[in-house]
Amino acid sequence: MSPTPTLIDSHCHIVFRNFDEDLDEVASRWREAGVGALLHACVEPSEIPAIRALADRFPEMRYSVGVHPLDTQHWADDTVAVLRRAALEDDRVVAIGELGLDLFRDKNLEEQLAVLRPQLDLAVELNLPVIIHCRDAAEPMLVELRARQAEGRCPAGVMHCWGGTPDEMQQFLELGMYISFSGTVTFPKAEPTHDCARQVPEDRFLVETDCPFLAPVPRRGKRNEPAFVASVATRVAELRGVDLESVACSSTANARRLFGLP
Repeated sequence: MSPTPTLIDSHCHIVFRNFDEDLDEVASRWREAGVGALLHACVEPSEIPAIRALADRFPEMRYSVGVHPLDTQHWADDTVAVLRRAALEDDRVVAIGELGLDLFRDKNLEEQLAVLRPQLDLAVELNLPVIIHCRDAAEPMLVELRARQAEGRCPAGVMHCWGGTPDEMQQFLELGMYISFSGTVTFPKAEPTHDCARQVPEDRFLVETDCPFLAPVPRRGKRNEPAFVASVATRVAELRGVDLESVACSSTANARRLFGLP
């Protein structure tokens, strides 16, 4: 039997309380599934000490620091300084985010932009990539990133939990972004996401769980966990008409290149 190919879960949230009881078992399962590294995303600054403690506990973990677009109430005058200090204090911080725009849940675009822009500036200042959450907001996000690209101030990064169209994907690829597929790529009706998984260049895609959310088929509706990134990679391989080993090698190399992951 061939060894399990190495996978990277490029976006997870295991700091959530629903992992408190069994995190050691969860870690055993991700190691068994071949997950050699994971990137823990941050949604607001009060999480940072607990995420850092998880990185102490699990040496294969790296993390980001940032404020999610649905958490703008956690933005304060000193937040940029807090994020900068956290990133400079720990070289396991490999990205800024997750940041972005979400007009599906909230319509406060100006407020979200006011939180997004200083984080993009910080990423450029620290030469770190960004983790972008973009839901029902491709157009304003493209406008923002294109303006920055024209000024030479657009960071590298990834469109996490991709759910857009192939045309939108192409526009983000042209800005230098990577595209990350989550459990949604296993959902039967997610046809635009399936098309994107078929079309994305081999050197520009990642796989992730976004756990505890969006568990892939056949575990849909249950708590997601990093081991299940194997199901995401398997579905991407089917859509691309290649074997799992190929998707594992490509997505792992891409995550290492973008984030400097182990």
